[in-house]
Amino acid sequence: MVCLGNICRSPLAEGILRSKLPYDSYVIDSAGTSSYHIGSNPDRRSIAVAKKYGINISNLMGRQFTVKDFDDFDIIYAMDTSNYRDILHLARHDEDKNKVKLILNEVYPNQNYDVPDPYHGGEQGFENVYKMLDEACSNIAEHLE
Repeated sequence: MVCLGNICRSPLAEGILRSKLPYDSYVIDSAGTSSYHIGSNPDRRSIAVAKKYGINISNLMGRQFTVKDFDDFDIIYAMDTSNYRDILHLARHDEDKNKVKLILNEVYPNQNYDVPDPYHGGEQGFENVYKMLDEACSNIAEHLE
């Protein structure tokens, strides 16, 4: 799960998907394309909305996406087209590129919708993002099981 800073959308997506799959069967992680929040916990509003739905993401720590992630993960979900492009820019070959997907295409195939960044908005933006990611992660979990 990848967004810009790894404090709002991607840690939410990580926590949501973890809650839907057997813990010991999948490696689920998140990262940011920027280095802004390396080592930071998720935004308090992401933590709060996750907690509202019974998911604890307060212990997650921001990290930056690296080329090694292409080796470590089978699927890389980008939260929006800007981060999608940034990830593809790091791809070494077609095999890397084929791993990268826009997360909302799991709900709206081939529509390339972005999960909006709620960082500069209010609480409702985080609630809206949670619902989008919850639906996408439900579809992902259904396909993986």
